[in-house]
Amino acid sequence: MNPIVQNMTGMGGMTDQIIASDLLVSAKSAIHSYAVALCETTSPKVRATLQQQLNDAIGMHEQVTNYMVQNGYYHPADVGEQIALDNQNAQKALKMSD
Repeated sequence: MNPIVQNMTGMGGMTDQIIASDLLVSAKSAIHSYAVALCETTSPKVRATLQQQLNDAIGMHEQVTNYMVQNGYYHPADVGEQIALDNQNAQKALKMSD
């Protein structure tokens, strides 16, 4: 992130990894919400719209996941590696709060 933008926004600790992680969580939440809404609607037009939104959210989730895996931020196929990374990130977060 640009240092000037970091200072202006107070986001000095924000990293690509944090932003991507937040985006991934948001995509997962959107997928869940669209799926629930899709199950509850009776209108074919609304159902079609929700289905398209669900597909778009799934696509975004895939893109963010691929980005995170390629950059070593996420290890969905290796639980041990992901736990080690999560512990490392937790330690960084604790140091940021000092």
